[in-house]
Amino acid sequence: MAGYRKLGRVSAHRDLMLRNQVTSLLKHGKIQTTVTRAKETKRIAEKMITLGKRGNLHARRQALAYITEETVVKNLFDEIAPKYQERNGGYTRILRLEPRKGDGAEMVLLELV
Repeated sequence: MAGYRKLGRVSAHRDLMLRNQVTSLLKHGKIQTTVTRAKETKRIAEKMITLGKRGNLHARRQALAYITEETVVKNLFDEIAPKYQERNGGYTRILRLEPRKGDGAEMVLLELV
């Protein structure tokens, strides 16, 4: 078993989709998506917040390499990460919503705690 889900996409598309979702989650505080996408996005978002908690230059550059907007990285390091300084992981939560109208896919709300 692989260490990640393929999400029905080629690797380049999957990587960019996850980068966009992590960026949106950190920008808006919550996103609505499917269960499997949310679980993959959650893994990466937690790592980004942990980088923010480290707060050094190397961590900032690692975050900039993944997150697509510089303003979001600045916000992550200056506002989001300090809120979780006392917390060891578990920065996000997944709340289930009703199925999507078109195809009945299980939808969730992924939000920062």
